[in-house]
Amino acid sequence: MPKYVLFNEESERLLFKEVRPSDFENWLPFHEEPLSSQYWSGLPTDPKVACQQQFARIFERYKEDLGGMNALFLKDNKTLVGLCGVLIQEVNKKEEFEIGYSILPTYWRQGLAFEAAEKCKQVAFKKEWANSLISIIQVDNIPSQKTAIKNGMYLDFTTTYHNNEVHIFRINA
Repeated sequence: MPKYVLFNEESERLLFKEVRPSDFENWLPFHEEPLSSQYWSGLPTDPKVACQQQFARIFERYKEDLGGMNALFLKDNKTLVGLCGVLIQEVNKKEEFEIGYSILPTYWRQGLAFEAAEKCKQVAFKKEWANSLISIIQVDNIPSQKTAIKNGMYLDFTTTYHNNEVHIFRINA
């Protein structure tokens, strides 16, 4: 099993599972919704290409032990609602453990991103993967910033990451 993943963990409403190629069609609506990528420049404009690139990176991370996204399923009906995980990232030439999260548009504004991010934080600190965690959030993405703050994070600094101006939110163990 890859390191730094939450496979078979759960929160109040969510099951954390391995992302599988069969999840592709159910995740595609995320990339078909223009608001999903409105804050991040440099992504493919074709939703299928964007989704293919995202899935390729997820499986590459699993293989290389660079953390990874988990597929989030609702406990009550086993519906895929999002992706969330702990990812090893390089920010300003320093290795960081990031909590990343994305929720399908149908399930926005239901607290699922926070619930998933909070679980990632709890597991990462309990298993002592790192003594601090970050979230990399584009400077105009207020909803994601609110999720990070609710998860106990503070704005640490602002930088450029993959040609996007981002805030680095952090929480220490």
